[in-house]
Amino acid sequence: MATPDFIRDLRAGIGHQLLWLPGVSAVVYDDRGRVLLGRRVDNGMWSIIGGIPEPGEQPAETAVREVFEETAVHVVPERVILVEALQRVRYPNGDACQFMDISLRCRAVGGAAAVNDDESLEVGWFALDALPQLEEFSVTRIKMAMDDGPAWFAGVGQER
Repeated sequence: MATPDFIRDLRAGIGHQLLWLPGVSAVVYDDRGRVLLGRRVDNGMWSIIGGIPEPGEQPAETAVREVFEETAVHVVPERVILVEALQRVRYPNGDACQFMDISLRCRAVGGAAAVNDDESLEVGWFALDALPQLEEFSVTRIKMAMDDGPAWFAGVGQER
């Protein structure tokens, strides 16, 4: 994931100290029930699409922008899947971050899946019974997006 300018500016002032950041992830389905995934440059793994909101940007706007920037697919957010504070991450350069992830289920409404930036090695549509190897982060959100139940919020006694 490319580092937004405002985060580079923050890092210039605070060094490697912990940054608490919002994140938005999108589980995107097409009209055939396939899910859109991108294979990330930073770790080579397939994942759902996501990123950090720009200052003042609403989470749904972030999902729309990030999906298009990374995959050239236009989407419409349909509902919140979950809201969850993720574990702290320490990057190889020493930077520490913790993200509050807001995951949204989105429906593709146009565009053709293609690598559209420098953050992805590949992008593509996958049938739910033919997903590539994914980290638990993506697997959990894909499963929850298939369910039409209420959004899941960490810490309030709901089981995933």
